[in-house]
Amino acid sequence: MTIAYGGDYNPEQWPEEVWAEDMRLMREAGVTMVSVGIFSWALLEPAEGVYDFTLLDKVLDLLQQNGIAADLATPTAAPPAWFFRAHPEALPVDRDGRRLSYGSRQTFCPSSPAYRTAALRIAGELARRYADHPAVAMWHIHNEYGCHNPACYCDESAEAFRVWLRTKYGDSLPALNDAWGTAFWSQWYYDWAEVLPPRATGAVPNPTHQLDWRRFCSDALLSLYKAERDVLRESAPAIPATTNFMVMFNFDALDYWRWAPELDVVSNDHYLRSTDPESEIDIAMSGDLVRSLAAGRPWLLMEHSTGAVNWQPVNRAKSAGELRRNALAHVAHGADGIAYFQWRAAKAGAEQWHSAMLPHAGTDSRIWQDVVQLGADLRALAEVKGSTGAAEVAVVWDWNARWALELPSQPSEKVRYLDQVRSWYEPLWRSGIAVDFVRPDADLSPYRLVLAPSLYLVDDAGAANLSDFASSGGTLAVGFHSGAVDENCHVRLGGYPGAFRETLGVRSDELFPLLPGESLGLSGGGMASLWSERVALAGAEAITSYAEGPLTGIPAVTRHAYGEGTAWYLATRPDPTTLAGLLDLIRREAGVKPVRVTPEGVEAVLRRGTDADYLFLIDHAGTGAEVPVAAGALELLTDKGELGGSVSVPPGGVAVVREPRRP
Repeated sequence: MTIAYGGDYNPEQWPEEVWAEDMRLMREAGVTMVSVGIFSWALLEPAEGVYDFTLLDKVLDLLQQNGIAADLATPTAAPPAWFFRAHPEALPVDRDGRRLSYGSRQTFCPSSPAYRTAALRIAGELARRYADHPAVAMWHIHNEYGCHNPACYCDESAEAFRVWLRTKYGDSLPALNDAWGTAFWSQWYYDWAEVLPPRATGAVPNPTHQLDWRRFCSDALLSLYKAERDVLRESAPAIPATTNFMVMFNFDALDYWRWAPELDVVSNDHYLRSTDPESEIDIAMSGDLVRSLAAGRPWLLMEHSTGAVNWQPVNRAKSAGELRRNALAHVAHGADGIAYFQWRAAKAGAEQWHSAMLPHAGTDSRIWQDVVQLGADLRALAEVKGSTGAAEVAVVWDWNARWALELPSQPSEKVRYLDQVRSWYEPLWRSGIAVDFVRPDADLSPYRLVLAPSLYLVDDAGAANLSDFASSGGTLAVGFHSGAVDENCHVRLGGYPGAFRETLGVRSDELFPLLPGESLGLSGGGMASLWSERVALAGAEAITSYAEGPLTGIPAVTRHAYGEGTAWYLATRPDPTTLAGLLDLIRREAGVKPVRVTPEGVEAVLRRGTDADYLFLIDHAGTGAEVPVAAGALELLTDKGELGGSVSVPPGGVAVVREPRRP
C-alpha cells in the first residue's frame, strides 16, 4: 500500500461527462483516495427525510472501478436552506446578540438540538447505504469543526453551557463561584439561570468565565463529532473515522489534546501564510504537533494547496518546486497521506480562486506537472509508510494556556502564545533537532530536554510533572510568564514564576513588560525585547543579566541545579541569534544531537521504520547541498543505487535516503 494521495472531489459541481476525464487524469496523477460528499447535504437530502443518492451512487461506483478509494464525508458542515427555514432557531448568534443568516457554510449553532437531530439522521442514512461499498475506505466526519462557528451565544447555547458547568462543578454554585472568583465586581451567582455565555458587556469579562466558555465550546463541537462517529460505527464498525483538524497559524478554537484520542485516524489541514517568508518552519511545527497528537502514529494531511488560496488579503502562487517541498515536508514529519483542496479548481462559488490539483489552466500548467511528479514521488516512498519519528526534545503545548494567555488585561497584549512557541521551535528546526509536542502532564521519560516556552496557565499536576522531570535528571527550560496562574486563572501568590519558583531557583516580585520597539542590552551580548522582570536568585545562577535600563545587573537568564537535573529560566525574549545560542547551549548540555548536520537552509528529518531509517533532506535555500549518509544507503526518489557515503540534494529539491536502522 502506497502513501495515500488525492484531494477533495466535488463532482456535483460539474456535468457528468466530465467525470470520466476526472478518472483518467486521477490515474495519470497517481491519485489513490479522494474525499467525497463534504458539502453535498442539499443534494443528498433535498427535503427533510427525502433522500436522493443517485449522484453519490454513480461517483462511488466510478471510483471503485478505477481503483480509487473514497474518504466518504458526512455533509454536516453545510446544512441546506430548507433546514434553516424549518429551524431558524438553529442559526448561530454572535457575541453582540445578532443572529446570523444561512448562505455559506458552518452557519449553525453547535448546541442546537434540531441541528444534531438532522445531522445524525443523514449520517445514519449514509452509513446504512454505504457501509459495505467497496470504495469506502474511511469516514470523513463533518469538515473543519469550528472553522466558522467556534461559538454561539444564543439561549440554547446558554442552557447547554449551564449543563456543562453543572457537570464540571458537581452541580455546586459555590464551587463555580470560587473557581470564577465572583466576589470580584459583584459577580456572585445565586441561581444557575443567572449564568450566561460571556456576551458583549460594558467592561472586561471575568477571565475564568471566558476560559470555561472556550473549554465548553470545544467540548460542544467534540460531542457532535462523537455522536456522528457512533452512528457510523453502528452500521460500519470496521471503517475508520476521522475529521480534519486545523493545526495552523490562524486557528485555536479546539483543544485537540481532547479530540485526538476520539479519532481512529488523525488528519490535519494546513495552509501557508502568504506574509510568512519562512513558511517551511510553520509546516514543520504543525507536522510535529499533529504527529504528537496522533501519539506517534502516522497521520493524514487532508487539505493543503497546490498554489494560492483564496482567503488571505493577498493570495500568492507557490514558487517553482514549492509544491513538492511542502508535500514531502509533511511526509517527513509523519504524514502517511497527502491530499489537497481540491481536485478540480471550481469555476463558481466562494472558492473559485483557490488552487487545485487540476487548475483552471488544465493539464498545460506547471501545477499539473508538479502534481503528476508528486504522485510518482509518493509511489517511490511507499516503504516509508508506517514509520514514525524519534525525538529527544519535547515542547510543552497546551490550548488552555494559550487561551488564558491571550485573554484581555494581561501585563502585555503583545505576548502571543504561538509567537513564543515558534521563537523557540525555530532554532531547533534550523539545527536539525527532532521535536515532539507534549501536554504538561505527559509521560516525559523518553526525553532528555523539555521546553516550556509559554505556559502561563498550568495546574498543580502539570507543574509537578515538569518539575519531577528535572529533579529526576532531565533538563527543563521555561519561558517568561509561565506558571503564573492555576487552571482557574487564579494568580499563584508569593511571587513569579508561580508554580516553577522552587524548580527554577528564582523569585520575581514585579513584572516590567517592554513597550513596542523597546529593547535592552544583555551582559553577554545581544538584546532583549518584549518582556523583563525583577528576578532574584534563590538557588539559581545568573547566566545573562540586563546591561542597561532600570533592571541593570538583574538576571535575565538563569540556570538551577535541581535534584538530579537542571532547570533554566528565560525571563525575557532574547533576539533570535542570542536565543538560538542559548538553546544550543541548553540542548548540548542535555546531550541532544541533531538528526544530521546540514548546511544552512537544508532541513533534515528522520522517520524510523522497523528495518530502516528514512532521512528526508529538503533544500529550502535553493543552493543544493552534499550531506553525509551511512554506508550502504539508498536514495529513494532517484533510484540511483547505493550511495557512496553522501547524497546530493538538488537546489530547491528533496532527497529521501534509506539507511540501516540505528539502535
